[in-house]
Parts: sequence; C-alpha cells; structure tokens
Amino acid sequence: MIGPESTAERVALWRALHVELDQSPHVLEDEVGLRLVDPAPGWRGRADMNPETTALSRACVTARARFVEDVVIEQAAQGVDQYVILGAGLDTFAQRRPEIGARLTVFEVDQAGPQAWKRQRLVELGYGIPEWLRLVPVDFETESWWDRLISAGFDPQRRAVVVSTGVSMYLTREANIQTLRHLAALAPGSTFVTTFQLPLELLDDEERPMRRAVENAARASGVPFLSLFSPHELIELAEETGFPSAQHISTSTLTERYFAGRADGLRPPSAEQILVATT
Repeated sequence: MIGPESTAERVALWRALHVELDQSPHVLEDEVGLRLVDPAPGWRGRADMNPETTALSRACVTARARFVEDVVIEQAAQGVDQYVILGAGLDTFAQRRPEIGARLTVFEVDQAGPQAWKRQRLVELGYGIPEWLRLVPVDFETESWWDRLISAGFDPQRRAVVVSTGVSMYLTREANIQTLRHLAALAPGSTFVTTFQLPLELLDDEERPMRRAVENAARASGVPFLSLFSPHELIELAEETGFPSAQHISTSTLTERYFAGRADGLRPPSAEQILVATT
C-alpha cells in the first residue's frame, strides 16, 4: 500500500519535534502524526530533522496549523458545521480535537493511495473513523475534487470553513484561480484559509538561501514550485474571483499571536503567509 507523501511525513515529524525539542508553551501539541508515521529508529538523526536547520520549518507548520485550528473553533462556535481540508495529508485535527470535530462534518480531501494508508493506520492505532469524519479520495489530475466533495455529502448551501495549507505553490496560477472561483461561490458566511509562498525578492535576506535550497529540492523530487504570490496580488485575485472580503495574515501577526516572549527565539519564517477570504 502506498504510504504518506514525503512532504506530509516531514510536516508530521516537525510537529512532533516541536513538542520534543522546543520550549514550552508549545504552539501546537501534536504527536499523533508521529504515531501515524511510526518512523524507523534514528529518524531524529535525519538531515531533514536537524534541530537547528529545521527551526523555521517547525515554527511554520505549527503556526499555520494553530491559526487554522483557531479559525475552525471560532467558526464552529458561530454555528458553522462543515470543515474541509484540501490536501489533508497527515492532518490530525480529528484525532486531537474530537470534542470540536464531533460538532462538525470534517472532510479530508487527498490522493487516494496515501489516504487509504492513513485510513488503515487510524484503524490500527485505535482512532478509527468516526461518523463525522469523511475521508474523500481524489485523483487531482483526472478527477474534480469539488465533485468528489459533493458526493461525500458536502452541502455548498451551508456555511463552511475550507482550508488549504502548503499546497498553493505546487499548483499552476490557473489552478489556484479555479479553486478561488469554486470557493467564492460557497454559502455566505463561509471562510477559506490558504497559505502561499512569497516571491524570492520579498523574503528576508537570511531566508533566501533556504528558499533556494527548498525550491531546488522540490524541483529535483518532481514537484516544483509553480505559483508564488505577493499578499496584494493574492488579495486582488480573491476579490476578482468573487470573494467580498480577503485579508492577509502576516508573519508578524503570527509571531505576535503565538511566539511572543519566547526565550528560545523560535519564530515563523516570512516565506509563507496566510490569506483568509470570506463569502
């Protein structure tokens, strides 16, 4: 059976490293992904798990996950009862926050092979698949994720939170625009949260070498970065495709909200930013 995608595995392990290595308070407490992956002994010695060189990555993945979780909890308190995760990978919201998930229908949309593996691991570890969790397999190259989502019971006439993190840079500009158009037609009061990567020239000087290395590695593995956006550009696209409101959540905002006062200096990178668009 096909296992998790390498990027999803790394994100899960970085979240676990945040709990194991970084000082309290932790931005996100997530060791469920580590249990799912069950890496070989010695995994902490891997080059991509180096405590020093992955600090920005750990801060990035925990900050965006915490921000998304806060949005979902806030919207659930206001009566929203549908939560869609596009490119879900090894997302663990359903396992970590079942008291919130049980008030929602959670749709995890992902490639069929890795999702089948995740389903099996959830059963093996005793988490199971609760009635309110819908695993929606899709071949993004040949199928419409929107049609598959509707078939799984999603109601576009009811408010929803839809999230896509760590995905937009791998999609063409047109694919990103099509996604925005689809989601701009959601029921009024719905929320779309997506991360996006800044162009190289907008990065802090200290982050540019890392970005070049990340892009080179992505290209070498066959998944090159295809779309980079400035905040102003993506806000304009969201509004042009039909969202009445779009807001940029900057790195400084995330730092103030989740990393203020940390003695270890952990902070998220400027490379990845967040857009929140509402219908």
